[in-house]
Amino acid sequence: MDIIRRDNITYEEFMEEHYKPGIPLVFTNAAKVWKANGLFTPDWFRENYPERETDCRGTSYKMKDIMDMVETSTVEKPAPYPIIFDIPATLPEIMPLIAPLDLQYASPNWLKNPMFSLGKWGGATELFIGGPGGKFPYLHIDYYHLNAWITQLYGEKRFTVFPRGQDELLYPRPDDPWRSELNIFEPDFEKFPKYKDATPIHFTVGPGETLFIPFGTWHTAYSLTPTISVAFDTLNSKNHKEFMKDVWTFKSRQSKVKAVAMYSYAWLATQSSKLKESFA
Repeated sequence: MDIIRRDNITYEEFMEEHYKPGIPLVFTNAAKVWKANGLFTPDWFRENYPERETDCRGTSYKMKDIMDMVETSTVEKPAPYPIIFDIPATLPEIMPLIAPLDLQYASPNWLKNPMFSLGKWGGATELFIGGPGGKFPYLHIDYYHLNAWITQLYGEKRFTVFPRGQDELLYPRPDDPWRSELNIFEPDFEKFPKYKDATPIHFTVGPGETLFIPFGTWHTAYSLTPTISVAFDTLNSKNHKEFMKDVWTFKSRQSKVKAVAMYSYAWLATQSSKLKESFA
């Protein structure tokens, strides 16, 4: 099975053929609407934001040092991955370069509702940076069952996704069912024998391409070269129910009182978004 790649796909075709049935898709040129397309390189970030900092695994790194690390990264000695910048918080100047954020496909998105700016709901606009050999530390489903949109702007990254319905074959952790217990890069078939029946789809996403990962889709990534990408999430009526279930699950781990308060707030925010959408 191969990933589907589309060039000139209409919004209506995307919704009917991919979004509604939950089938991943690589848009080959959706990012053409971004000024960042073809602009973002390690040298560009070194020149413009050398001192901007972010934390990775408890260590703070400056942009200029990050770019040095990923360009000297090797499979044997990879740079830390993923190195992530919260764009609105740490690099707000580049937001106009990734507008329209929805790429004219990722809408409606209820996370645009200002009510979701209060609290952490999983929706973020982030810059991902990696080097050769860097891989996401675990196979996972995105928290809050949000849809993920990943636009590769520099370098190549190899992704692995699994068709829906293979949860049992991927060994979700009992304490964190959004993460898998197995390492798909070096699978232990004696410990995880059911994985032999799973059907991973491996593919490469290159500069200017955008990957749509529907909510509830198991996936992970591996950097083949120095890479720079932008990722954001979407929420709407399609994944609303799963989102609310996750809100309750995550908040109830802290306390039932907090869970009730945050669930009620999330419900109001989603209902407000739904109402605005109906009048749009």
